[in-house]
Amino acid sequence: MTVRNLDLAAAAPPRPMSRLIAPAALLALALATPLLSDYALEIGFRLLILLTLAEAWNLLAGYGGLVSLGTASFVGVGAYVLTGAVNQFGWPYWAAIAAGGCVAALLALGVSKAVFRLRGLYFTVATLALAEALRLFMVNHQGFGGATGLFLAVDPPGLRHLFWIALSLVVITTAVMSVATGSRFSILLRAVRDDEDAAAQIGVRPFRIKLAVFMLASFLMGLAGATQGLKLGAVEPYGMFGVQWTVNVLSVVIIGGQGLRAGPAVGAVFVVALSEALADYPALHIAITGLIMILVIRYAPRGLVGLARTRGQRMAPLS
Repeated sequence: MTVRNLDLAAAAPPRPMSRLIAPAALLALALATPLLSDYALEIGFRLLILLTLAEAWNLLAGYGGLVSLGTASFVGVGAYVLTGAVNQFGWPYWAAIAAGGCVAALLALGVSKAVFRLRGLYFTVATLALAEALRLFMVNHQGFGGATGLFLAVDPPGLRHLFWIALSLVVITTAVMSVATGSRFSILLRAVRDDEDAAAQIGVRPFRIKLAVFMLASFLMGLAGATQGLKLGAVEPYGMFGVQWTVNVLSVVIIGGQGLRAGPAVGAVFVVALSEALADYPALHIAITGLIMILVIRYAPRGLVGLARTRGQRMAPLS
């Protein structure tokens, strides 16, 4: 028996009602946009960018088992490509953002043969080394502005326009995730995640599956990085290739629930709300976030969403 004959029901697709939650929330947010203040738009933009990155990383690690610490690689590449496309070629914003995602996917393709030779912890370390190598290269290569970075030659769009762009990215990401996690591809992906050698023996081609999910996640990360670069109006290596991108995404997915569709959304709201509540106490914010992650890993390995589902299942027989 091969994976081709497996029942798609094994993918455990979301229930019909749960499928409507994300579109309804995005529609409500879109309708409320004209009423939002600048502060709300700023927080909303940050939340949407973080959610896009978290969804991409969840697809890569939660569903594909490829635990990557190289998020900053693709964020930085997306931001730099957008700046170059606008400055050198005069491309419109939407085309430059798309180019950032495409080049990030090509980067994933270029390094795939090297990093896929490694598994587990070695793969994780290799992706972290990739991000650090790109950061050092950008710092020392004057063709990309060196440590100073690059500035957009034109003024970035207004905050409300940027919010709409970020919201569009989340819509695209949600559509991609819905297809990827509710189709035959999800079965193949989880087969490779659970046991790559066993999957290969029953007809799955692990390299192709891992390459597809790696490039797809990198494309989404590149889009998010390009949008962030557009908002800042300037890019520099320490910020765009910084490890903080990886740490933030890890926090969101671990707290929300790795490998769960609602995990990134719940985690993103939690992390952004905590960040705003402790904005005046940065050291305390780091300490509390770290403590929360330790507690979640120890007592709720499937995150807040997984914990809520477990409690709901326990309570259901009693009702």
